[in-house]
Amino acid sequence: MLASRLLSILMLLQSRGRMSARELAEEFEVTVRTIHRDIDELSAAGVPVYAERGRSGGFLLQDGYRTKLTGLNQSEAETLFLAGLPGPAAQLGLADALATARLKLLAALPPSLQPSAERIAARFHLDPGAWFHELGPLPALPVIARAVWSERILSVRYRRSGDTEARPRRLAPLGLVLKAGVWYLVAQSGTTTRTYRAQNIHDAEVTDETFARPKHFDLVAHWQDAVREYEGGVYHEEADVRLSPKGVYMLDLLGPYVMKSAAETAGKPDRKGWVRCRLPLESIEFGIRELMRLGEEVHVIGPRELRMRFAATAERMARKHGTRSTAPTRARGRQKPPHLHEA
Repeated sequence: MLASRLLSILMLLQSRGRMSARELAEEFEVTVRTIHRDIDELSAAGVPVYAERGRSGGFLLQDGYRTKLTGLNQSEAETLFLAGLPGPAAQLGLADALATARLKLLAALPPSLQPSAERIAARFHLDPGAWFHELGPLPALPVIARAVWSERILSVRYRRSGDTEARPRRLAPLGLVLKAGVWYLVAQSGTTTRTYRAQNIHDAEVTDETFARPKHFDLVAHWQDAVREYEGGVYHEEADVRLSPKGVYMLDLLGPYVMKSAAETAGKPDRKGWVRCRLPLESIEFGIRELMRLGEEVHVIGPRELRMRFAATAERMARKHGTRSTAPTRARGRQKPPHLHEA
């Protein structure tokens, strides 16, 4: 544990520069006294770390000092090569930098680890994009990334879903998140922290104005909370339905949240395997479209409005697809009867 913490302290000082004993103590959840002992251990091992006193002081490494990556074990080296995502890196304008970094990392690894690192890069590929969704260029994304990194106010025009025009905004960018092939910006607008879809950001400019990043803001924790809140708050209606065995299997079309609700509310199957359960819906209108995806494998019981509108929609579709056949008349003058294919 001590050796791992000493190495982590070394890497932090190398990557972040000056850090106070209190900052390091909070990072590793130890006491300030423990950090001072760790710094003494590093100095005794020949690491050129020194202290600057005063209100803005802290521990630093000697200028130009860089540790080599010989401390990586095989699993760590393989993980680093697995982490390369060329698509998102290209969108951020970092494709060339990523390729160069991989070459430098490979050169810095001990000879014994180089073959395994190259092997995993050749055998595993991470594709973060959703199906039927190409990771195309996002002109504003590199600008947004610079603002996030430099902690400067971002001037943009943002078009919300459903709006016809983009409106000007000034945002304090806190972080970027890639979710299912879509980039999102987490930023402060006034005193509120909101999420903005990068694709809807236009005319992005990094201003000279800096902002104070919230001291205890955790991007990962914030995003997880936002995802839970969104998934739990988007559903405002509920459908009482019966599902065939095939319909239960097809629920993955409606998403994991719906599948979970169905499993939690499902009753005992009848003799034919049909089960009664409740499915969350965003709205009656949207619910009709979603339930139509299950075809004849679903029987809507309630609420009454949903049942009536679902039946009316099904009847309109049946009439539209039940037109007379235009096949040639048979020899005895009898037409081939129309045939209705139900979804």
